[in-house]
Amino acid sequence: MLLEISIKNFAIIESISLNFEQGMTVLTGETGAGKSIIIDAMNMMLGARATTEVIRHGAPKAEIEGLFSIESNRALEEIFDEQGLELSDEIIIRREILQNGRSISRVNGQMVNLSVLRTIGQQLVDIHGQHDQEELMRPHRHIQMLDEFGDASFFELKEAYQMSFDNYRRMRKQVLDIKKNQQEHKARIEMLEFQMAEIEAANLKAGEDVTLNQERDRLLNHKHIADTLTNAYSMLDNEEFSSLANVRSAMNDMESLEEFDQEYREISSSLSESYYVLEDITKRLESIIDDLDFDGNRLMQVESRLDLIHTITRKYGGSVDDVLEYFAKITDEYNLLTGNNLSSEDMEIELKKLEKNLVDLAGQVAQARHKIAQDLEDEIKQELQDLYMEKAQFQVRFSQGKFSREGNESVEFYISTNPGEDFKPLVKVASGGELSRLMLAIKSAFSRKEGKTSIVFDEVDTGVSGRVAQAIAQKIHKIGQHGQVLAISHLPQVIAIADYQFFIEKISNEHSTVSTVRLLTVEERIEEVAKMLAGENVTEAALTQARELLQSKEK
Repeated sequence: MLLEISIKNFAIIESISLNFEQGMTVLTGETGAGKSIIIDAMNMMLGARATTEVIRHGAPKAEIEGLFSIESNRALEEIFDEQGLELSDEIIIRREILQNGRSISRVNGQMVNLSVLRTIGQQLVDIHGQHDQEELMRPHRHIQMLDEFGDASFFELKEAYQMSFDNYRRMRKQVLDIKKNQQEHKARIEMLEFQMAEIEAANLKAGEDVTLNQERDRLLNHKHIADTLTNAYSMLDNEEFSSLANVRSAMNDMESLEEFDQEYREISSSLSESYYVLEDITKRLESIIDDLDFDGNRLMQVESRLDLIHTITRKYGGSVDDVLEYFAKITDEYNLLTGNNLSSEDMEIELKKLEKNLVDLAGQVAQARHKIAQDLEDEIKQELQDLYMEKAQFQVRFSQGKFSREGNESVEFYISTNPGEDFKPLVKVASGGELSRLMLAIKSAFSRKEGKTSIVFDEVDTGVSGRVAQAIAQKIHKIGQHGQVLAISHLPQVIAIADYQFFIEKISNEHSTVSTVRLLTVEERIEEVAKMLAGENVTEAALTQARELLQSKEK
């Protein structure tokens, strides 16, 4: 449920804050006062795309922040867990739209991208307006609308079908590509075979060229290395002059003085450490010199190997590692062109298995979808009766189609508005008023299924009046009893039945225009409803009628 929304520097709104309760709340005011702007701001807070045009003139950015309370919601829990977000009993969503065209979105203080924000927003609020009625007039959208009426088991089945469809489509593309490639890319395949064979014959190892070059340098500089190592050893330990013996003598001398002074003890300790380090180095040098031997044959082997490596790297890369990377790349290309990761026969067998599984799952989805359609037809029929369309009949029709991610059937909504009339496509027979009622009937049926706690109706009562308006008002109010409904309306019946009413008005001077909002008292609501009934010149009769409308809500 939406508890509070704060909007700053958005269009003509400078700064407003609205606190909402459970039940039905209406937003009223003169045309252009900013009612729809509040809904637009809410939309953008929940992930709709924004432009810099929404930023109030002279402001650096627009800011929208909403506070929601939530109950157990498995879908939200999965989204938050997947995104590494913390979920508690309350969610704070904040979005800033900057002058440079960027926007910053945060959920409970953590930054999220627009896609994640939109996914979360869809679980929190359902905003229903003229766009939804346009969706009804697009038959290709009917199948998604029907599926929304399904339960968790249906969505699991549909997900399994879609996974099977994706696997089938991917495998089918591979089979077709292999057949095409084998015909069109024969020369390329032959060239790749030659290159792969040449590189494989070289039996290269990662980093081999670097290691061999270092070994060659050592062999070519053998005399210099041997002379230098021998000289270093002689400086440390020889018969005529032994640095190591001198250090050992100094160490023994200092050890005899340790008891006389702390400083002597520290010097003695450091000298001992130095002696043992030098002794270890002397032993290592002696061992290296003993093993040092020039191998002319090894130098010839290294030179020969480096010549081969140079030939390969000159053709396929700058280093052995580059050649190995190129080899992996052309191997992948070769396997793709020839299908060597699976034989053509194996792939054909696998494709048939996937096709059989796809057809089976499509049948299960179709069977489940037909059951959902029957339930939806019954629900809509009851809802239409409540909206004074008791003679109307609603029908979901199926027709066979090509396999797609939605299945192998197409769906279209049909309606018969009068007894004896044939069912006709909804897009051809519904008037504006009927369309509003039909959409409201669908939304009312879905509201019980979807479990969303906040539903927004943006002028869904356009084109109706009289008892139909009263029926729409009662239907919207009934939906609000399951959670929370926010509505923009110009109908007295809808406004009067609401539990709360906010009044938005526009205040202008020669320098600026701003929208303000306030929660109306009972007397103020009577005055506003009376104005809708009688115009600006409110009569006592209009006031009386307004009181009756407001009082009828209590009954």
